[in-house]
Amino acid sequence: MKKSLLALAAGAFILGAAEFVMMGILPQAAAATNVDIPTAGHYISAYAIGVCIGTLILVFGRKVPPKNLIILFMAIALVGNAMSALSVNATMLIVARFISGLPHGAFFGTATLIAKTLADKGKEAQAVSMMVTGQTVANMLGVPAGTLMAEFLSWRLAFGILAAWAAMTIALTVAWIPFVAPIKDAGIRGQFRFLTKPGPWIILAAVFTGNAGVFCWWSYVSPWLQKTGGWPSALVPMMMMLAGFGMVVGGLIGGQITDRWRHAGTAALGQAISCLGLLMVLTLPGNQFTSALLTFWIAFGLFFISAPQQLLMTEAGQGGGELIAGAAVQVAFNFGNAVGSVVGGAMLTTFSMNYRFTGLGGLPLGILAVALLTFYSLRWETHTDAFERMRPVEV
Repeated sequence: MKKSLLALAAGAFILGAAEFVMMGILPQAAAATNVDIPTAGHYISAYAIGVCIGTLILVFGRKVPPKNLIILFMAIALVGNAMSALSVNATMLIVARFISGLPHGAFFGTATLIAKTLADKGKEAQAVSMMVTGQTVANMLGVPAGTLMAEFLSWRLAFGILAAWAAMTIALTVAWIPFVAPIKDAGIRGQFRFLTKPGPWIILAAVFTGNAGVFCWWSYVSPWLQKTGGWPSALVPMMMMLAGFGMVVGGLIGGQITDRWRHAGTAALGQAISCLGLLMVLTLPGNQFTSALLTFWIAFGLFFISAPQQLLMTEAGQGGGELIAGAAVQVAFNFGNAVGSVVGGAMLTTFSMNYRFTGLGGLPLGILAVALLTFYSLRWETHTDAFERMRPVEV
């Protein structure tokens, strides 16, 4: 892997861990701040709202070299995670989580552009997937480590380490990422011109609905594993590691297929995988085997779609809107995260804290995402170079 991609992956690791670690430490954070589990879901939503608002950084930073933007994003991540570690009540933690989320979407939009620019020809999706691998490795190693810290040491330690990691990533960015010219300055209005077409809205709607569906379940995965799957709390970190492994594998395979086939078609396939998992959450009996299988399965589908959706939007924004378009994927992703956690919490309240019904809340949203991506692929990818990009796969 190129050193530049390693630096970007390090940044993705921080943001992935900061976003997802709360799912693994939710019970401990809730207890420490004296709130119940559904209310603690706001710690997840606060991060997601920060992602949405933080994208505005790119509107005013369009003339700044992408490398310098990455440094800025890591500085904000450092502040947000340090503040999370020091939070003394629920209000402070919500504010800290909001700050931590501010650089998320903007980072991935900028990092996608850098990875695509520095990639070898024909391997753009794989370069993007390698950058996103930092986020998936965070879920395989960082989130379980954070869960273990919460179980045996302190949940605050996880955020303290992430703050230190952000400082390290600033140094790696300075040393390893070469200069990449700023995008074409199309003005403030020009950055959003791609949104005058229907295609990008369909993609963003699919990202939003698909992620909201998964996060109905994923936001409460730690108590689900314990209450429905029968896993003791001490073994939940192992399940988080299994989920992270599924994300790593799903992201890499999704990137490989994207370079060979339709981008939207690949994303629709990944969403369908997640939908099947949500159906099984609802219908399969709860035990350790099925809960472990579904933890891997849904996590695989969740990140299978990352590279194709990032590239779809970055390409849609060509001509000055590349950064905003790439970041918009993360905005839709995290807006879905916020809505999904709320819907999942409502399902728990409605069905007497039966965690299987989080699958029922998410399934219709996931099916809608599959339909939207399939429609986009059939409508806009039929007469593109999608078939010409297909290459034989040796088995």
